[in-house]
Amino acid sequence: MKRIALVAMIVLFSIIFVFSVSYAKPFRIAAIFQTAIEEPWDGVIHLACLKAQKEMGNIEYEFTEKIAAADFEKVLREYAERGFDLIVGDAFLAGEEPARRVAKDYPEIAFAFGSEFGPVAPNFSVFDNWIHEPAYLCGIIAGRMTKSNMLGVVAAIPIGEVNRLVNAFKAGALKVNPKVKVKISYIGGWFDPPKAKEAAIAQIEAGADLIYAERFGVFEAAKEKGILAFGNMSDQNALAPEVVITGPVWDMYPTIKFAIEMVQKKAWVSMDLGEWSMMGKGGASLAPFHSFEKTLPADVIKEVRDLEQKIINGTYRVPVDEQKPLSD
Repeated sequence: MKRIALVAMIVLFSIIFVFSVSYAKPFRIAAIFQTAIEEPWDGVIHLACLKAQKEMGNIEYEFTEKIAAADFEKVLREYAERGFDLIVGDAFLAGEEPARRVAKDYPEIAFAFGSEFGPVAPNFSVFDNWIHEPAYLCGIIAGRMTKSNMLGVVAAIPIGEVNRLVNAFKAGALKVNPKVKVKISYIGGWFDPPKAKEAAIAQIEAGADLIYAERFGVFEAAKEKGILAFGNMSDQNALAPEVVITGPVWDMYPTIKFAIEMVQKKAWVSMDLGEWSMMGKGGASLAPFHSFEKTLPADVIKEVRDLEQKIINGTYRVPVDEQKPLSD
């Protein structure tokens, strides 16, 4: 009888455990984006949240995209009122002050927003796309490969997080080719492909034979004019396989995963999450070369791979320069 009772208790506790796990309260993430998720910056955050939902288990994820400046605070407050565990998004420009105001009013919720400014206690953390390291590596490739000694960069807005990518690309090119000149164009917005294409064509007509496409729209111009380009934020080779050599890749998953774990441990505090977006933490990388693996000179690939490993190991530091660069 004792044996039967013991077996029955084990079965009962097993059922209770399975039931409790199955119906455990899910971890809830909300994301708010000022642009469409097709725009690379917000798209990277969105993909990271989807990956967390898939790989970490028992996570609910909701998002709202293309939020107008006038609606940003309203949408954010609606999510906060619904009691999400973690709210993420982009707070640059129009979203900066509203995001901080709402976070202050809901200290029990963890907020993590892309921002060029610092965190605020107790619950508002910040991150950024610290992909200047692979941008620097792209500059080295461009400096080695250019025939005209004229490069181009088409970027969004001259703020710190954009400037440091442009400056890193230029610094990498100058490191290996002091003769290089760089044409730099800012399109004045986050997502305006026609304007980016127009800027790229102007640079090509001025002699640029490789362009760093910090924004969408450059690849169309590159295809039409028969030059090569570098993508940004994600592996964009599939958009123009004959044009895109490689590019900086931003992986937000290490940041999102760390944030979720900190909240789950009840250890969330306001912090700068920037280190999780760098190469040493797996948050940044250089996109694959794809077909260019066979067409780029072997010595250029080796030079880049050797320096890439030094950056990951912490034995080479790419300079951070957030001043607005001058166009040559």
